[in-house]
Amino acid sequence: MPRDPYPFPRLQNDSDFCGQQGKQVKEKGTLMQEGQEGTPWDRLNKTATLASSRREVFHYDPQAPNDSLDFVIKSTYDHHQEFLHSKAETLVQPETANLPHGRVLKNRPPPEAPEIDLYKLPLMKSTSVQRQSIHSINGAIESHHSAATNGGYSRKHDGGFYTC
Repeated sequence: MPRDPYPFPRLQNDSDFCGQQGKQVKEKGTLMQEGQEGTPWDRLNKTATLASSRREVFHYDPQAPNDSLDFVIKSTYDHHQEFLHSKAETLVQPETANLPHGRVLKNRPPPEAPEIDLYKLPLMKSTSVQRQSIHSINGAIESHHSAATNGGYSRKHDGGFYTC
């Protein structure tokens, strides 16, 4: 008997030719459609820690030290205040010591400042006891090119002249 080239099950009627009819299945919504953040495991898995984000391929930190000299220079060690500390204590970075370092960390965003309504600020009133002349040199912006000097020119500290 020759080998049957058609696989089992044999197509014998119309419903077999169409294949199995798919059942209606309710699609699971995404996390946003459900109105919640998902299970704690999903949230933990999707949230990158500071160390894991630094291990990513596309991670670039322009403030990171390039070599050992930069690493030592950016440390928080002050030789005048912390004399004869161990080497581990002399290389502590500001980020580790919770000092301001100019970066916004993903897991510690800075607190948002309250918005200031400019229309509700109190008005500042200033008064002058006497009226000053606009021709008076008092209160003028000081400069070595002011009109009170030699026609706008005066001497530099080394004896030369300032020129325009």
